[in-house]
Amino acid sequence: MSCEEMSRRRRRLPPSPAAAPPLEDENLLSEILLRLPPDPSSLPRASVVSKRWRRLISDPGFSRRFRLHHRRNPPLLGSFSHLYFVPTMEAPNRVPDGHFCLQVDEDEVTDHFICLGCRHGLVLIFHVRRLQVLVWDPVTGELHRVAAPPGFDAKERPISGAVLRAAGDIQHFQVVLVTTQTDDQQHTRAMAKVYSSGSGNWGDIFSTLLPSQASRHEIPTMIGIEFPAVLVGHSLYWLLTDSRDGILKFDLDRQSLSVIHVPVNIYAHGNWQFTVMRAEGGGLGGLFLSKFTAQLWKWKTGSDGVASWVLGKTIELDKLLSISSKKREPPMILGFAEDNNVVFLWTDLDVFMIQLQSLQFKNLGETNILSRYHPLGSVYAAGMGIGGGRGGAELLPNT
Repeated sequence: MSCEEMSRRRRRLPPSPAAAPPLEDENLLSEILLRLPPDPSSLPRASVVSKRWRRLISDPGFSRRFRLHHRRNPPLLGSFSHLYFVPTMEAPNRVPDGHFCLQVDEDEVTDHFICLGCRHGLVLIFHVRRLQVLVWDPVTGELHRVAAPPGFDAKERPISGAVLRAAGDIQHFQVVLVTTQTDDQQHTRAMAKVYSSGSGNWGDIFSTLLPSQASRHEIPTMIGIEFPAVLVGHSLYWLLTDSRDGILKFDLDRQSLSVIHVPVNIYAHGNWQFTVMRAEGGGLGGLFLSKFTAQLWKWKTGSDGVASWVLGKTIELDKLLSISSKKREPPMILGFAEDNNVVFLWTDLDVFMIQLQSLQFKNLGETNILSRYHPLGSVYAAGMGIGGGRGGAELLPNT
């Protein structure tokens, strides 16, 4: 074929259709909207751009994808204290007062409920009278009730637990319950059981012998219900009541229990507190609080393969918060948000939340109620308008 014939054939070819502008391609637009910040006001603001954007955002499938995309870095919406939700964000992202309210049966009273912690947008509650485990999603309102396994009775001994979802799954969940049992020889074992919503069953029981008691009293070592579990990697950690005895570890992969010692001789300090946390950069960490001084520790493995505690950052809280240590009671740890590395501290009447890496803090105001804070990190699948009547974003139906 001559060059002239090839040229004529190329001229007769129909022109290629012009590519649609990016925002006209619904698949591409959906991917763009999926990457909006997970703040509660993001999707409501985007939904008022056009009817088309509103239709895409309102789709239940997009709602699920949005939650799944942001589930590993959710915003800290607030904390539950005695199952009462305390918002921490400012308008227009603030959750309206009374929005997250657990709906219970008429014969139930919240005095029978023990909040065991929050994770992956779920709240874990133990119903003492009915011996039930409740798994509640405050955003969707979905509530699961599971009968507690034999031997896990909060009326007989302290019980703690944790709820979690596997990566890439927002439908199924697991519950890990832990407790202790002491025999006639005063030997105490920690016990754990795992429930899977996929199978609808509790698995085998796992146990480990706890360190022998060497304290000045004869109270058996138990699981510390004051501080819920912290998830680090593929393991859950609980502080034991007599925290010199250590930290209880449950390896989710190996399905095994073990005990790790704490990093400091806490009884050498007069006024102290200790809690397990995620360390900066990942791994197991610990927050030791003595009066107005906070120490951040990290569990590290050395070149010899031996793991030990290493002291990291030291924080002078009275200087950071600009409060007088002479006029204030020493701070008390109320809670820890593992995904955000935020600690909640009470001093006198004020509650402070402090980001432990940046040291940015916020005064949440006064409270006369001292109770455990259970931080909730979750993604609003937000609704169609800005402002839910009280400066907060409304919610979409979320599935």
